[in-house]
Amino acid sequence: MSTDNTAGDTTSRGKQVRPIRTLLVDDHALLREGMRSLLEREEVVEVVGEAGSHDAALAEVNARRPDVVVVDLKLSAGTEYEGLRLIKDIAQRHPEVAALVLTTFLDDDLVVRAVRAGARGYVVKDVDTTELVRAIQAVSTGGSAFDPRSAAVVLRTVSGEAEATETLSDREREVLRLLADGMSNKRIGETLYISESTVKFHIRNIIRKLGVSKRTDAVYIASKRGLI
Repeated sequence: MSTDNTAGDTTSRGKQVRPIRTLLVDDHALLREGMRSLLEREEVVEVVGEAGSHDAALAEVNARRPDVVVVDLKLSAGTEYEGLRLIKDIAQRHPEVAALVLTTFLDDDLVVRAVRAGARGYVVKDVDTTELVRAIQAVSTGGSAFDPRSAAVVLRTVSGEAEATETLSDREREVLRLLADGMSNKRIGETLYISESTVKFHIRNIIRKLGVSKRTDAVYIASKRGLI
């Protein structure tokens, strides 16, 4: 990376580029403190705030205006990945802020969902400080950052994006749009006034036509192709 645009480096005239303003979001205070302690040793990063929940994080984004938000996917003891909702809200409300996932969970579905929500990077918590800083730098400048394992997931997903041999019907596109909104099969059926079994039939056709194996992958691929 050149010295002209790397945060924390000096330019050819010797002027110091400001550190990357970074917000840490994790529901474990000790983990946040540990990350802050490590990152504050790095000149290129300035930790401007912390949060342990979705609402607190959004409030901090509004108040602190960070460049990057480092987000854990699990922000509560429940089964839902609240971090995904936070990433989506940040992308919609503050598109200038980059979201970087830092989590213990490495799952194909979660990686795809995080990218779809707007995450620009996905790394697991056993990453070392140097790699984490590089990831923060990458997403802060509009790039992406994935560790080798999550990158492999993204590549597998993207490799399945060859053009579908069959065109999606209008009804299948309607079902896809509702899937993208997070609706269940039952709710989709109620919305479109069709049976739940008919919804399942359409979803099977969509998955087959798009050449994927999961409904979440179908939504991701369709959104990348501009089908929904």
